[in-house]
Amino acid sequence: MSTATVKLRWLLLANLLINAGAAFMWPLTTIYLHNDLGECLTTAGLVLLVMSLLMIAGNYIGGQLFDRWRPYETALLSTSLSLVALIGLIFWHDWPFFAIFLIIVGFGDGINMTILNAYATQDVTHERRYIFNLLYMALNLGVVIGTLTVGYLYAAGISYVFAVAGLCYLLLLVIIAITFRVPVTQKVATKNTPPVHLSKQARHMLLALCGLTFFVYASYALWESVVSVHLTSLHIPFHYYSLLWTFNGLLIVFGQPVVTHFGARFALPKVVLLGISLFAVSFFCLIYARTYTGFVIAMLVLTVGEMLGNPLLPVWVDTLASAEQKGRLQGDLNMALSLGRAFGPLIGGVLVDHFSYGLLFTLAGMSILIVLAIVFIVWRRQNRVV
Repeated sequence: MSTATVKLRWLLLANLLINAGAAFMWPLTTIYLHNDLGECLTTAGLVLLVMSLLMIAGNYIGGQLFDRWRPYETALLSTSLSLVALIGLIFWHDWPFFAIFLIIVGFGDGINMTILNAYATQDVTHERRYIFNLLYMALNLGVVIGTLTVGYLYAAGISYVFAVAGLCYLLLLVIIAITFRVPVTQKVATKNTPPVHLSKQARHMLLALCGLTFFVYASYALWESVVSVHLTSLHIPFHYYSLLWTFNGLLIVFGQPVVTHFGARFALPKVVLLGISLFAVSFFCLIYARTYTGFVIAMLVLTVGEMLGNPLLPVWVDTLASAEQKGRLQGDLNMALSLGRAFGPLIGGVLVDHFSYGLLFTLAGMSILIVLAIVFIVWRRQNRVV
């Protein structure tokens, strides 16, 4: 089958819309469950955990359907599923409907995010790094739009939050319906088709990269949960915490082109190793953060590392995949990402409750560096074999 691609501008807009829609939801989920619906924090945590687990299932199913079924129809169905759930939330957002619909949105998003990444790997008109760096910019621009707007919408009424989020998914559905109907390089397995397996070296590399992704996003999730509590415990107002995320998003939107230009001069693995190393260092900065300036510095280090390393993880994984494996391998990576986001806040809460913030941030930084060292060793061995 000849290769055709979704135009990059539509992939970017789709990525912006799905992440803006999601960013309307995640900042208020715990607050709404606890303050408005009267549920305990444990219940809120369990809802987020189940949502993340269903997102992981969606990541896996999305990868399988991209490789073995119809990517276009899969994208339409998953977006429609999330849209229907959001429409339900506009009218029914009491307990337990809020939790049920939220979990359905997570499942649909899990499928769709893998599908979007897999479509991006089909683009042969642009260099892989360029594509995924732009996708990362679009993702963060969506997060900036969502997190800046949700506070005003929430004050007006929770139904407005779900209505605007639903509008994002409706626009996403229209874009997919009009622009995503393209043939993809895809080999569908049959009973007589022998399964395609990764080489031993590629399997080890994939496992190491998925492990790194898990620890990176488990640690990243601490910024979305535990860090807010730590910051306010130091008598720093909560709205300053929100400003940290605005700073993060704007820095990525405006700084990513500069970082991309710098990173293009070096081999992809070296850029990832440098970026994730800086990402890990940000957690050691948090150990000593006692003023708001300390948190800003930690966020600056985190963001620079994030811009260098995170967008290139799916690019590195794509280099391991043949045409019939692109969806599955992107699904594997997204499953590791979603697992990290699911268990990061839970692990962080347990460590803070029983030990200290300092120990938590030390373990977060050390775990990333240890797995990063494993990635480096596997990469060097793979190069020697090749």
